[in-house]
Amino acid sequence: MTDQSMARIDGVQAAYGARAAEYAGVLGTVESLADADLEFVAGWAKNIEGPVLDVGSGPGQWTQYLNGLGVPATGIDPVSEFVELARTAYPDVTYEVGRAENTRQANGSLGGVLAWYSLIHTEPSEIGKALCEFHRIIRPGGGLALGFFEGPELEPFEHAIITAWYWPMERLADAIEAVGFTVTHTEVRTDPGARRHGAISALRHQGPLA
Repeated sequence: MTDQSMARIDGVQAAYGARAAEYAGVLGTVESLADADLEFVAGWAKNIEGPVLDVGSGPGQWTQYLNGLGVPATGIDPVSEFVELARTAYPDVTYEVGRAENTRQANGSLGGVLAWYSLIHTEPSEIGKALCEFHRIIRPGGGLALGFFEGPELEPFEHAIITAWYWPMERLADAIEAVGFTVTHTEVRTDPGARRHGAISALRHQGPLA
């Protein structure tokens, strides 16, 4: 990873760290989650066998939600402030500091990865590294669920915390399939006064690890 890439990652971590408590206060509970998102993730999770890693778990609400569904899940996040808040809010769930590009999980050890808006700040030229890591750690036949901001062009925008990216659905789906997944379902929705949301679920190929 280049010095420039590391500087961007450090910038994202610092920006979220500075506002972690504020973010958790607004979005850190299961009750704060959108019904459509809950439905999508629940529908995906019911077909997952084995443990799930919630990548970019933030204040921990999605990891808690998965465990509440009976899906064993742990969370990782690069922002240590989020990890501490999640451990306090949900003491029965495991949270660790970690990054999408280096999860420190064993090859093929997971039934699935949830990456819900956790790659929105990743430069498009770098997103393949995270997707390859997900492919490495998910066992053949396991699943990936990814939430993001959808748009007609691949372009940055000023997110409330730090610069994020819009992804066209087809382009992100192609990137996911390029590393060894098969996209099984996509959704796009626009809530009144909000940005367009995209969601993708995919299955890892039965072939060898990438």
